[in-house]
Amino acid sequence: MPRVAGVDIPDRKKIYFALQYIHGIGEKFAAEILAKASVNPELRAAEVDEQKLAQINAIIDTDYLVEGALRRQVSQNIQRLKDIRCYRGDRHRRGLPVRGQRTQSNARTRKGRKKTVAGKKGVKAK
Repeated sequence: MPRVAGVDIPDRKKIYFALQYIHGIGEKFAAEILAKASVNPELRAAEVDEQKLAQINAIIDTDYLVEGALRRQVSQNIQRLKDIRCYRGDRHRRGLPVRGQRTQSNARTRKGRKKTVAGKKGVKAK
């Protein structure tokens, strides 16, 4: 398996798709990287020679924030929002949706499983 940016990429897939296994590289950046390194995106990852892989590695290291550094930056940004006590930071702290989605009927991904709360069973008539 070839290693790019410290990550093993699948060697049977085309290099265009294999690069997208690296956290922080999507379709756009994969195409840009291959164009800069002048590598045919149709080649399989195993078919790319060592020199081109080294060139791809160099391009990623100099121009892109990937893997651990990217995860660290995202977590620092979220921590900064929490520290300055802004609305988005409070939403992160409470585990609620941050970007204005409604929460009365949805948001189960952020809120987790339903927590049933014992409430009134009904109003008793006198």
